[in-house]
Amino acid sequence: MDDGPGRLALFIASLAAGGAERVLSGLANAWAERGRDVLLVTLAPASSDFYTLHRAVRRVGLGLLKDSSNPLEAVRANARRLAALRLALSEARPEVLVSFMTGANVLSLAASKGLSFPVVVSERIDPREWSEGWFWSAARQLLYPSASALVVATESVAAWAKEEFRRVRVHVIPNPVLVSGGRGAPSPLPADRVRTVLAMGRMTRQKGFDLLLAAFGRVVPRHPGWRLVILGGGEERPRLDALVRELGIADKVSMPGTTRDPSTFFSAAEIFVLSSRFEGFPNALLEAMAHGLPVIAADCPSGPAEIVTDGEDGLLVPREDVPALASGLDRLMSDPEERARLGARAKEVRERFSLDRILALWDDLLAEVVRAPRGR
Repeated sequence: MDDGPGRLALFIASLAAGGAERVLSGLANAWAERGRDVLLVTLAPASSDFYTLHRAVRRVGLGLLKDSSNPLEAVRANARRLAALRLALSEARPEVLVSFMTGANVLSLAASKGLSFPVVVSERIDPREWSEGWFWSAARQLLYPSASALVVATESVAAWAKEEFRRVRVHVIPNPVLVSGGRGAPSPLPADRVRTVLAMGRMTRQKGFDLLLAAFGRVVPRHPGWRLVILGGGEERPRLDALVRELGIADKVSMPGTTRDPSTFFSAAEIFVLSSRFEGFPNALLEAMAHGLPVIAADCPSGPAEIVTDGEDGLLVPREDVPALASGLDRLMSDPEERARLGARAKEVRERFSLDRILALWDDLLAEVVRAPRGR
């Protein structure tokens, strides 16, 4: 393992609640704690941060994250963003810049043209399933070849990236487990205790909570002592509320919103479900397994199949398959011994995707790109 560069700049659109934001803030904190000089820049103001940063992380919020009402305004807004980002990077003089997500990656590569440091860009979701729109897709094709490296979280996305960007060095670095605490040995529960199925994520079509509600609605009549809790918020919330009423399960479903510390919910749950139509590398699934929860995950692109081994440390079901998801729920809700067996093995993700192990992969890569001759 190489210790990596001492001065790092990190860039992402915002530190709002989200998987990419959580991973980058977690990496920033770990590097700062280990004595690195870390600058974290966002387009959004720092006052909007959802995640807490280590006191040693230098924080710059450009205050330039705003939707544009027309193409001309968008051009002007991006020109202002490029100028502000280039100024911040010129003043910081990092040894390397790391950016997360397509829009931030494009801005990073454009803003750093002619500057003396390498740029490592990272796609955090499956680009085969999620489009940023024609402009950002075209800009990605134009600018990614100038990146020193492209980091993706799964082997399946890496295969796509190597075909799409033949001149870019592609590296696979999974997300780390970012969790505190965990479940100890399961304690006996009273027979009449309400048991919880837990899900978590931004309420968008991607996360498939509509599929989960439909599956839960099928099985809960056979398991009246169970409830479903979905953590998160987003634009799909009104539609999900309507679906809960339509399915007649309002007394069995709770959606308490977004929480900064989901550990209490993980500790109280009996089963975790990832019902997504597609993913990047699902943090919530990792965290649930790290807490020792038995999990049911849709075998969607990409991530779950590289985390869960079906029948050994969780269950994989076909994506967008409500009957299969309902069958998995019925199986685990009916069998406490199976829940205990899968949950015990699930905790092995703490070692497989430990922060130290993932940080070592990043350090090795960053040291390599800093040493390499510059050809940009």
